[in-house]
Amino acid sequence: MIRISSQFDSGSIDVVDASDAANIRLKLRPDNASDFAQWFHFRLTGARDQDCVLRIENAGQSAYPDGWPDYQAVASYDRENWFRVDTEYDGQTLTIQHTPMTDAVWFAYFEPYSWERHQALIGSALSYAPWVDLMPLGVTPDGYDLDMLRVGIPLGHKKNIWITARQHPGESMAEWFVEGLLETLLDPQNAVARSLLEHCVFYIVPNMNPDGSVRGNLRTNAKGANLNREWGTPTLERSPEVFWVREKMLEIGVDVFLDIHGDEAIPHNFVAGCEDNPSFSSKQRDVQNTFKAAWLAVSPDFQTEFGYTDSHFGPETLTLATNWVGHTFDCLAYTVEMPFKDTASHPLPEVGWNGERSAQFGASVLTALLAVVPKL
Repeated sequence: MIRISSQFDSGSIDVVDASDAANIRLKLRPDNASDFAQWFHFRLTGARDQDCVLRIENAGQSAYPDGWPDYQAVASYDRENWFRVDTEYDGQTLTIQHTPMTDAVWFAYFEPYSWERHQALIGSALSYAPWVDLMPLGVTPDGYDLDMLRVGIPLGHKKNIWITARQHPGESMAEWFVEGLLETLLDPQNAVARSLLEHCVFYIVPNMNPDGSVRGNLRTNAKGANLNREWGTPTLERSPEVFWVREKMLEIGVDVFLDIHGDEAIPHNFVAGCEDNPSFSSKQRDVQNTFKAAWLAVSPDFQTEFGYTDSHFGPETLTLATNWVGHTFDCLAYTVEMPFKDTASHPLPEVGWNGERSAQFGASVLTALLAVVPKL
């Protein structure tokens, strides 16, 4: 008997009809307290060796329908190794075709990053004490810990580098990015990491939105708040995650800020800065240019040709993390965007852009950060 299930960490799908392997009918489930719908993650059982056709019938009404052309869904038999599967989009329906080789196969919008893996990431980092401290910021509405790691020994002359990820919980590549960054930063034999920690302290929030991540939301927290539109006036009732991080930033100070995300439509890695801020300074422009040049030099996966247009966010600009931080601290502040699709410039069709490539990309940004330290 064919069964579709999503009652697990980050699971999300609505089943219309799963009686026929050749015509499994599904719908994207919106976030629990908002209309955003794009993320999916589910398990198919009972269809081994059958040619399955899975149709997500409301893909055309999703939050970002421009994300579906040229997109290929990901699948896994063991939840460790994920690969791309044949996927087509006709303007309304997203159709996935696959013949399962085992009794169960998992499908997802992007390679998931589980809450259990988050716990392992925190535990692994803490094994490097006293260089790493856990700074719990609060408990979310669903009862999860909002974790911040401080990496490095705080001293008066050191600069403060902040990294946040997964404000939008469905952008799981962001936490993969942080995993790669952390592993490299904590490598005692890595010269870039050692030099950075001589001059800087890192404040890293690997998952800004635990509630949305576990619930299988694309974009919002348990209260229905899009956290990356809450930075102007966050509240403990609606967006406590932003409130707590912002308060710590005001207490400690910020010299560099990177907010890690994924973009549904653009098949490239890119950054978006503070050029639209009324307060954007020549200092910020100079440091931005140094950062981009250094990252281009060390990572072929980074590029500056494709990205967001000027005034992309309009009147919402200063409600975004990057823009609020850049405005408040007159510092280097960038949103880092990675694709849900493969990268157009350096594709790997079997896996597309995935967790491992995101992690390697996260490791590479440390060299770009090192390049800007003398300018901070």
